[in-house]
Amino acid sequence: MKLASLKRGVPDGTLIVVSRDLRRAVDATFIAPTLRAALDDWTHSQPALQALYDALNADAAPDAFDFDPHACTAPLPRTHQFVDASAFLNHGRIMTQAYHPEKKTDASVPILIQRQADDFAGPHDDYPFPDEADNCDFEGEIGVVTGDVPMGTPAEDALKHVRLLVLFNDVSMRKHLFRELGMGFGFVLAKPATAFAPVAVTPDELGDAWQNGRVHLHLHVHRNGEPFGRPNGREMSFGFSELLAYIAYNRNLRAGMILGSGTFSNVDYRTTGSACLAEQRAIEAIEKGESSTPWLRFGERLRFEMFGHDGQSVFGAIDHRFVQADHASQAAQAADAQARAGAHA
Repeated sequence: MKLASLKRGVPDGTLIVVSRDLRRAVDATFIAPTLRAALDDWTHSQPALQALYDALNADAAPDAFDFDPHACTAPLPRTHQFVDASAFLNHGRIMTQAYHPEKKTDASVPILIQRQADDFAGPHDDYPFPDEADNCDFEGEIGVVTGDVPMGTPAEDALKHVRLLVLFNDVSMRKHLFRELGMGFGFVLAKPATAFAPVAVTPDELGDAWQNGRVHLHLHVHRNGEPFGRPNGREMSFGFSELLAYIAYNRNLRAGMILGSGTFSNVDYRTTGSACLAEQRAIEAIEKGESSTPWLRFGERLRFEMFGHDGQSVFGAIDHRFVQADHASQAAQAADAQARAGAHA
């Protein structure tokens, strides 16, 4: 099943069901007004949404319309908790070798951090940031959206609580990241809003590409139309089952929580490339003595997309342009006013 949220001038968007081939969609607000509401009542909403999805794929859903990803916000435009992991230990090894060779880590314990969850960006929204000196970077990731996960859930039971998977660009401001890491508490300025692909999917949509709590597919990253990397999710050192069990050790997790994988990273990076600039720059520092790949500048465009074994785009694409903040805020305000006017028309 594939679900998305339309921009309708309301904070959580409005829920639609999207066809498997991402060509058609149908309003689902008669089942649940928003994706968050559907997750809160999944036992009742899931069967009805699945029936609507089946009808849509059979060209039997009344009032279906052409799917437009540009009209979408993030599947969950906001939620109560977003936890991000650094579950690809290869990425950590590269960064440590390049910048902190004396650093000691425990490879048996996952690295996790609680993140901003009140303002996610849509797949085709211009992405504003204030200053090129912030050293703007991207990180291509997969995330899971959970139902309620009881405290003490073991890893072998954790995946049954995964409701949906999402694809996102975890934008980073490296100038602030290194400073905030050195302070020893957590990220704030280093991690602004995260941008999501338009569609969230149930695990069964991945078929045999969903194994052991990992997505065994390439994540295709393009910078300004040029291929940058296509690392595969199968090399995730901690699967989502292990990550969820770790987080739920001493707390309940509630429906709608998003848990990210961390930036994709493969051992054979010379073949696959990377999913973030920092890793590419670290590889250059290790192999050539200095980094040459530039950070993002205003006007650059990024694209992230994942394809199933059948060649079909799974989540749709994130395809967004990075712009100076004041210009973007004016455009966003105008678009929001137009959306609100449409909602009340």
